[in-house]
Amino acid sequence: MKPMVILTGPTAVGKTELSIGLAKKINGEIISADSMQVYKKMNIGTAKIKREEMDGVKHYLVDELDPSEEFNVVKFQAMAHKAMEEIYAKGKIPILVGGTGFYIQALVYEVDFQKEDGDKKYRTFLEDLEKEKGKEYLHEMLLKVDPVSAEKIHPNNVKKVIRAIEFYHVNQKPISQHNEEEKKKESPYNFAYFVLNHKREVLYHRINERVDIMMKEGLLEEVEHLVKEGYTKDLVSMQGIGYKEVFDYFEKKCSYDEMVEKIKQDTRNFAKRQLTWFRREKEVFMLEKQNYKTEDEILNIILEELQKRGIYEG
Repeated sequence: MKPMVILTGPTAVGKTELSIGLAKKINGEIISADSMQVYKKMNIGTAKIKREEMDGVKHYLVDELDPSEEFNVVKFQAMAHKAMEEIYAKGKIPILVGGTGFYIQALVYEVDFQKEDGDKKYRTFLEDLEKEKGKEYLHEMLLKVDPVSAEKIHPNNVKKVIRAIEFYHVNQKPISQHNEEEKKKESPYNFAYFVLNHKREVLYHRINERVDIMMKEGLLEEVEHLVKEGYTKDLVSMQGIGYKEVFDYFEKKCSYDEMVEKIKQDTRNFAKRQLTWFRREKEVFMLEKQNYKTEDEILNIILEELQKRGIYEG
């Protein structure tokens, strides 16, 4: 099995510096598992790694798409596979770095999404049906084709109900069955999955500090520039934290201070959701930063683990 290293953790925990040190030690190259850093022209709000910070280590899936393009898990898989082929061809090890847990899971376990694009006409039909007959009616439809999902999904969560009905319509099998099958999949890679974390108060302080730095570096000007180039708030790229809140400020829906506080709050909530996801994943190695004196100490723990798994010879 081909080797793969994953280094993830909540936003602002300090993955960048550690990932560069790791890449240099194990002859690796980095694939960004971040849903926003893939976009060009969006540097400040995404806390994108700077060229000088890369320190000569090649990064993939950074600055590759125009903000007008949609980026989703299927596109991520395709782009990441292409990057991995290139890395393996050089005899190097791919290191997946970033905080989008869903993307990481999709790549590590080769989750199949090919038929999940759905049927837009059918989705519109279901949306119209919900308006006409109500959410309970839709939930009854789901109960008939996928009782397991109906048990788990509340009727009020119309979006999820529609997705589950639509999945059955397209694939002729329940999404609950599909999810169970995907969960049982073994990874085709010899991988090690590290989650870097810190005490909550330290992490939240780092997040707040990072947002203040973004504002000083010119986040408002960055979004203004994107608007001048014709990028609109309804684009997938503009739904990222730090961008959607600025659009609200431009539209006078909030004051400057309210916008800054909202970015901080949304980022803290996002970090909380990330940790919930990572802790739920199989075979993760948690690295609590407060338990180590230096970055080198953490790096050595990672290297020892990689040696045990036959990923790195030392």
